[in-house]
Amino acid sequence: MSDLRTINKIVTGMHTRDGAGVKLVRVIGRNDTADFDPFLMLDAFDSGNPDDYIKGFPWHPHRGIETITYLLQGDIEHGDSLGNKGSILDGECQWMTAGSGIIHQEMPKASERMLGVQLWLNLPAKDKMVPPKYHGITKADIPVIDEGSSRIHIIGGIYQGTKGAAEGDYIKPLLLDVEVKPGSEWTIDTKRTDTLFIYIIQGEGAFDPAEETFIAEKHAVLFNEGSHLRVKASDKGVRFLLMAAKPLHEPVAWGGPIVMNTKEELDYAFQELKENTFIKHKV
Repeated sequence: MSDLRTINKIVTGMHTRDGAGVKLVRVIGRNDTADFDPFLMLDAFDSGNPDDYIKGFPWHPHRGIETITYLLQGDIEHGDSLGNKGSILDGECQWMTAGSGIIHQEMPKASERMLGVQLWLNLPAKDKMVPPKYHGITKADIPVIDEGSSRIHIIGGIYQGTKGAAEGDYIKPLLLDVEVKPGSEWTIDTKRTDTLFIYIIQGEGAFDPAEETFIAEKHAVLFNEGSHLRVKASDKGVRFLLMAAKPLHEPVAWGGPIVMNTKEELDYAFQELKENTFIKHKV
């Protein structure tokens, strides 16, 4: 098969704490914005010890981005300034458009295992100040395609003609949770110039068409441009998240939970927080 994507780089991320002391791995972050555009950040968490995460992420603001939390196992309660509240449970997703500004909290509850990721998706400059919006996605909302040697959970975008649970109003990413059985191969057609990377949740897989070097779980792999991606699972099988979208090629000004295009826009946002004029849309 011609024009297969090859590996650009492999990322392990760094262990850190965020929120009120939650232990996680920051797989990609502010130093990776050019390579992973329009994806800004990927945090991964996997723990059987509630002390690692129980303090959670108390009330905090966001502007200029979308946050996508995908939980394979666990229980996270959430609430926001729009009045939304509830829980994200096993196999569920929270897709939140911060837009012009939202204040929310995410509070994990003690679980047998807390396993999942949070992805930050940039908003185009013209859409930074759109009204905030919350999308709650249940497990039943996410289509699953069983191909025999693989199972594909379609969180966002379209796969093999099947629409996922969400499309995206501003950036339209392809977000898949892919399970490939031991020793099997899986191939997907991709938009050639889209940014595409995967995060390996469990097992290990080979992603380079030139060699079968297996990459273990808890690694992210960024790919070069190409029209196809091929994956071969080891004898352990492999499960990974695939994320792809058209890059924005816009300047990024990042200040904690707020991502804009210029320093002036950042300064204005933080001034509004001080003056209690940050929230433009309320319940």
